[in-house]
Amino acid sequence: MKERERHLLEAVENLLRIRHECSCSIISECGLPDMTTRQVSYLRLIDEQGEISFSRLAEVTGTSKPTVTEMINRCARMACVRRERSPDDRRIRYIRLTEKGRTIARADHDALRRTIERMMTSLDDQEMDHLIELLGKVR
Repeated sequence: MKERERHLLEAVENLLRIRHECSCSIISECGLPDMTTRQVSYLRLIDEQGEISFSRLAEVTGTSKPTVTEMINRCARMACVRRERSPDDRRIRYIRLTEKGRTIARADHDALRRTIERMMTSLDDQEMDHLIELLGKVR
């Protein structure tokens, strides 16, 4: 591996490590350091939908309703989701995020924001401007 490529690899790995640390920190702040990536992906889907029925979540995830029910039960035990009956059709139950669930669902975005904050405290204005210019060229 060429020297320049090795240095770039190390720099990108360092940024990804910092972002991962920030993401883990956010999830730990919610008191759920053992949350799985699959559980987080379910929370993200629910966050994107705003509210979603069990049937629709099964359809979107390509899993069975019993699988969705088990995953939602786990998330409910962690106080990340709540179930609500539809006011129009009492047979339908919607899944909604709690504040904790919303925080976890948005942890990646917030981790990226924290990573940027760390970068901004490490670089002066000129270095930040240069970095922004360089990253803007990456396609």
